[in-house]
Amino acid sequence: MDKNTLVGFLLIIAMFIGFYWYTKPTSDQMDKRKAYSDSIYQSQVKNIQEGGLTQAKDTTATTDTVASKVADTYGAFASFSTGEENFVVLENEKIKVKLTTKGGRIYSVELKEYKTHDQKPLILFDGKDSKTNFTFITANNRIVNSDELYFKPIKANKGNLIMRLALENGKYIDFEYVLPDNDYMVHFDIQTKGMEDILSKSSNVLDMEWNVNLKQQEKGKKFENRYAGLYYKFVEDDAIEELKKDGDDTKDIANRLQWIACKDQFFSSILIADDYFYSATLKSKMGQEGSSYLKDCHSTMSVNFDPKGEIKTGFRYYFGANKYKIFKLYDKGIKDKDKLHLDKLIPLGWGIFGWVNKILVIPVFNFLEKFISNYGIVILLMTIFIKLILLPLTFKSYMSTAKMKVLRPQIDEINAKIPAEKAMERQQATMNLYKKVGVSPMGGCLPMLLQMPILFAMFTFFPASIELRQQSFLWAKDLSTFDAIISWDRYIPIISTYYGNHVSLFCLLMTVTNIIYTKINSDATAGSSQQMPGMKVVMYLMPLMFLVFFNEYSSGLSYYYFISTLFTIFQTYLFRAFVNEKKLLLQLNENKKKPLKKSKFADKLEKMQKQQLEMQKQQRNRK
Repeated sequence: MDKNTLVGFLLIIAMFIGFYWYTKPTSDQMDKRKAYSDSIYQSQVKNIQEGGLTQAKDTTATTDTVASKVADTYGAFASFSTGEENFVVLENEKIKVKLTTKGGRIYSVELKEYKTHDQKPLILFDGKDSKTNFTFITANNRIVNSDELYFKPIKANKGNLIMRLALENGKYIDFEYVLPDNDYMVHFDIQTKGMEDILSKSSNVLDMEWNVNLKQQEKGKKFENRYAGLYYKFVEDDAIEELKKDGDDTKDIANRLQWIACKDQFFSSILIADDYFYSATLKSKMGQEGSSYLKDCHSTMSVNFDPKGEIKTGFRYYFGANKYKIFKLYDKGIKDKDKLHLDKLIPLGWGIFGWVNKILVIPVFNFLEKFISNYGIVILLMTIFIKLILLPLTFKSYMSTAKMKVLRPQIDEINAKIPAEKAMERQQATMNLYKKVGVSPMGGCLPMLLQMPILFAMFTFFPASIELRQQSFLWAKDLSTFDAIISWDRYIPIISTYYGNHVSLFCLLMTVTNIIYTKINSDATAGSSQQMPGMKVVMYLMPLMFLVFFNEYSSGLSYYYFISTLFTIFQTYLFRAFVNEKKLLLQLNENKKKPLKKSKFADKLEKMQKQQLEMQKQQRNRK
């Protein structure tokens, strides 16, 4: 084949490919065609079962074809492939659960104790926002999906409902739902009878699919999205895992799972297996910009199943608030040795911060709320309680600062004697002074570090505390979200992206008090700030960063930091009133006369320095 022939042949192939690509239908067109074909098919199936097709000669062949296709697709379940969708409601004092006969599944869930941020009924999911499907394999290897079948509801009593696929000769598949009084848990069992000849005997598992689209329930969607996502827990592990929150994510999991949760900031839909899930694929997809959805949580997994019906396949659904003391009530699994650890869905902080919340913050908060209905007062009293606990550490930190302040004239003398070019000599002279008078430059840091776990614990506690949700205090209508006194709709570059389209007053007050406190500290440590001029800028920059960072956060958190800083300022002036700086300076000067006590570490360090100096002298002498 010569070159021209080869080129021509390739051009012809390219033309065919281009023509195919140009003329092939788009995905939207394909979906429309499929929907049109499905609608015709379903209409024909319905007419077959209702006897609505005419007996005309030209339609007999079509009727027989459709009937044959239905029988071939669904087998023994063909009679359940069409029907009318009806709804049945189970409800108690806590939740209202609507079930649909199509698929025999939970259609929607309303939490009766709560409202959305705009005071509408709080619906966790509704209709197309969720999906539950089980895949059955028949004896002749047909695949039948439960969400394509129409069940018959059998309501046994107030809190019990059976969705049944009843075949001939007393054979059936039951989806049984039980909602106890005053409970957030819905018990769900799959039970069969006489189905061992209809379902595949070799199939001892069910593939299932569970999807939930998380709706926006709070005022600040951007902030709510930080807490929304798909979580899961392994059977063998106490810790919980999650898909990433800031984008789409997928995970294939081979290990056994105990539960899967679709969670937003304050509420969760949790599917718990009585036994376990395995071979799971979990997907999380971000909601589209401008939509009312946070994330789409999609789960496919397998569960154990007995076609003979001797053993039920059991689950529990939790539909409710992310509340610590409620989760602890449901901590025990089906087996006594198992623990669900649902409380770990509440982001209380890792490590020591989580323990501070569980041991100190939550018990104090729950104790105060028993006697006080106003949560602004509860936060105030809790702040006073925490400040009293930290008082010894705060005083120690203040005393360290006060000692540095009274030594400032002596430090200024050192700086005057030693030029700025000899920064190392200045530093050594200053450290020698501190050493003689018995002052540690780090003495104020350790008490501050010991206070950090409580500060960080509060940072995680308030945004996750559902008790503050829609609780008003002063101008803040909802302590769980920002308290906007000024807001606007127009997008302002940089400002709207990083600060938001509102001004939170408690956040503003917190920033002002932090600037005041920074000024007080800056005046007290002016000597050290002269040696490190950049530190002063950093000290004032931090409150301004808080202004941007906390503007979207819970107003309850900003309120706590605001009054906590106010108390710290008050304590500072109180300490100043009781601490005599002249006597303190005399005491420090007296310490100069005392012999220095070396620690073991300092002694070893000094010996090592002497050895190094001796070795250097020996090396110089050899030269």
